[in-house]
Amino acid sequence: MELPFSLLLLFLSFSTCLHLSHARGGQRSSLPSGFENGGYAGSTRHLFKESRSHIGNDVARGYMTNSDLEKAVKAFGRRCSNISRIYSIGKSVNGIPLWVIEISDKPGEQEAEPAFKYIGNVHGDEPVGRELLLFLANWICDNHLKDPLAASIVENVHLHILPSMNPDGFSLRRRGNANNVDLNRDFPDQFFPLNDDVDMRQPETRAIMNWLRDIHFTASASLHGGALVANYPWDGTEDKRTNYFGCPDDETFRFMASIYSHSHYNMSSSKEFQGGITNGASWYPIYGGMQDWNYIHGGCFELTLEISDNKWPSANELPTLWEYNKMSMLNLVASLLKTGVHGRIFSSDTGRPVLGSITVKGINHTVCLPPDIYL
Repeated sequence: MELPFSLLLLFLSFSTCLHLSHARGGQRSSLPSGFENGGYAGSTRHLFKESRSHIGNDVARGYMTNSDLEKAVKAFGRRCSNISRIYSIGKSVNGIPLWVIEISDKPGEQEAEPAFKYIGNVHGDEPVGRELLLFLANWICDNHLKDPLAASIVENVHLHILPSMNPDGFSLRRRGNANNVDLNRDFPDQFFPLNDDVDMRQPETRAIMNWLRDIHFTASASLHGGALVANYPWDGTEDKRTNYFGCPDDETFRFMASIYSHSHYNMSSSKEFQGGITNGASWYPIYGGMQDWNYIHGGCFELTLEISDNKWPSANELPTLWEYNKMSMLNLVASLLKTGVHGRIFSSDTGRPVLGSITVKGINHTVCLPPDIYL
């Protein structure tokens, strides 16, 4: 790396840490009584089914409405004000704010620490993620003074949680937003850039794109339903064929996906996906996805996490699903403390922050940073 400036706080690169099997706290939590160690034998059959006709009031009961979710987020902000900040990144088609919880010992401040984001409810009929993300936030708040893993995340990471990217779709109990657009097909695509005009995107998509321009996220994950697997880039191929197509940081992504899978109750035991992980293009190619856009345009390593074979399970199953995913969700965030390049770029001549880029030798991918932004 030949640059006319200095990189401060340089730690290990992702590519040098592939020997790690788990981040701090990487052991699975104790399994709840009555659970059995069984392999997962799911399939893709639920992913594209429109759930609206199957979700009656009885099934939806127990899930937070959009109004409930807003109240819960704001209540969290009041209860945990010393380690959190509540803000909105925009509004949905129908004007519902897209609320975010930031968790950090210095929320809202710029530090030489990695930033991680979780996004739930990308598809309106996949609401488990929006519930589990509130479980996650509250667990960290309740335990950061007594649990080393929770304390480490609060002290060393800026964790941003968007429980619902698609509140309109949730209200309508369907995959798409209020305009019936699949938000995970609405991002600019590297292979088929039919329309790169940001203003032509859905408001929820634009909100995510602007969010990444405001904050440099080191890594990210979106929570989905309909299968049980940790999915990583690339999500599509240039010829639209279904085959393995790894991105330049393929090893790093497989490492990250494995952290989630092996920390999960039974994801790694999948009979369909070896180790509970999959390359997106080898599973089923998609185009206009959020995951690939994050990596290409934001320098953000994002996973797509399918966390429940049932898209909309009964609400009484949510505590169990939280126990299944708890350590996975925590360990994925904590992995940033063991891996990655963190720091800030300064001019060696003036000592002031400058525009710069980072390239790891042997990996054909460059992360660009504007001044005053931490990697």
